[in-house]
Amino acid sequence: MKFSSSLKLNHIFRRLYHTTGQADGYLVLYARKNRTDSNRVGITVGKKLGKAHIRNRTRRRIREVYRLNEEKFLPGWDIVVVARSRAVEAPFDKLTKSYLSLAKKAGILQESAE
Repeated sequence: MKFSSSLKLNHIFRRLYHTTGQADGYLVLYARKNRTDSNRVGITVGKKLGKAHIRNRTRRRIREVYRLNEEKFLPGWDIVVVARSRAVEAPFDKLTKSYLSLAKKAGILQESAE
């Protein structure tokens, strides 16, 4: 992630969970403006989705979707993505489509992105 950093602090995750989120069958996306000129991205995969190696694989795939499309996102946002159970077995192109459509609904994509 060239222009972004990771979200690691619990209180920031909790603050984002109280915002209006966008959801579909694969992912839930929460976004909120931050006071910097870079994005901070956090990914949550619950224990119900599988063992550690499955959760880590899902997390890596979601991080890769963001990395490949990073230039399409507006700067200055905190973004939290929560994986749903269908995201574990979803093809990569479905995850990409889901992520970008939720980002567009949330208003964090640049106008020329899609």
